[in-house]
Amino acid sequence: MSISVAILEPYYGGSHASFVDAIVAHSRLDVTVATLPARKWSWRMRGAAIWFARDGADWMYREGDRARPVDAILCNDMLAGADLRALLPKPLRNVPIACYFHENQLTYPLSPDQRRDFQYGMTNITTALSADAVWFNSDFHRSDFLTAAAELLRKMPDFVPAGAIAEIENKSNVIPPPVSVDVDLSRPPRSSQRPITILWPHRWEYDKNPEPFFEALLALAAHDASFRLVLLGEQFRTAPPAFAQAWGRLKPHIVHAGFLEHRSDYVAMVAECDLVVSTAVQENFGIGVVEAILAGCQPLLPNRLAYPEVIPEAFHDVCLYDADDDLLPRLTQLIDGAGWLDETLADRLRKSMSDRYATPHAVSRFDDAIESLVAR
Repeated sequence: MSISVAILEPYYGGSHASFVDAIVAHSRLDVTVATLPARKWSWRMRGAAIWFARDGADWMYREGDRARPVDAILCNDMLAGADLRALLPKPLRNVPIACYFHENQLTYPLSPDQRRDFQYGMTNITTALSADAVWFNSDFHRSDFLTAAAELLRKMPDFVPAGAIAEIENKSNVIPPPVSVDVDLSRPPRSSQRPITILWPHRWEYDKNPEPFFEALLALAAHDASFRLVLLGEQFRTAPPAFAQAWGRLKPHIVHAGFLEHRSDYVAMVAECDLVVSTAVQENFGIGVVEAILAGCQPLLPNRLAYPEVIPEAFHDVCLYDADDDLLPRLTQLIDGAGWLDETLADRLRKSMSDRYATPHAVSRFDDAIESLVAR
């Protein structure tokens, strides 16, 4: 009989939804999924565990048979795992729980008008302590979280829990998320007669640091550089002012701007781009960037965060830049044809990264990890 795993997703949208869908589509395990809509993340962290343990409890047993509990639970950082553990009915309290950290509330950058509420960070810590396994999407994220968690615990005035960080570290591991891009890897070469198409696939939020990106593009436009621009990624009620400020002057270059609801439309648009750019100050993995690379884009990324880990070292000189001030000259070189925009390089890079991040390979690693967890 196949091992059964219940995936609990309190914020089913964006990359979280893609993660769940990829596992459901490709896992060799018996997968059950329980989700809540992707809205009001702070309330999800406060209350989703209560819902999953009580009202939304259909996921707990195979085919509804109360004599056959699931073998494992996979939740994530937006679920209060300790609350879930405490509220589960007795037959499920010993079922192993793995928590996957897409992000965390200790290091997530805030907008200028926000103050950090450390209660969410404490929830991340107690979730990690209550889980049997803690998985991160990159080693950068793992190290960043452990460092920030230790700093938060040191703020406690007394009765600081000894050994808590070491306990989390000892049961933590890195498993990159599955990245799914249904694109023909033999797409025709880019026409040298067509301007380079630059892709921004990130959320329209402060942590993606759009200011240096638009400053560089505005400087290119001021010098009559020939390029096209595609702006994707989710938009929320309040976007950084840089988007509106740059809009009028960049409008002649914009091919598309806005979130595409249908996955096929999104992938098709990404596949038309040549260069994916990031200026992020927060990136624990970068699914949008990896999707673009697997679709054939060459990346130009800051040499920080998870990017040096995600991009194979052999491609660092070409694909990474050291500081925001380096972005404009690198873009200028690429647009003028003096840089390294190279179909052969992009093809080699995506084939190299496909072996590690493409959905079938990545989901197989999750299956292996869950099977190992259940076998303990």
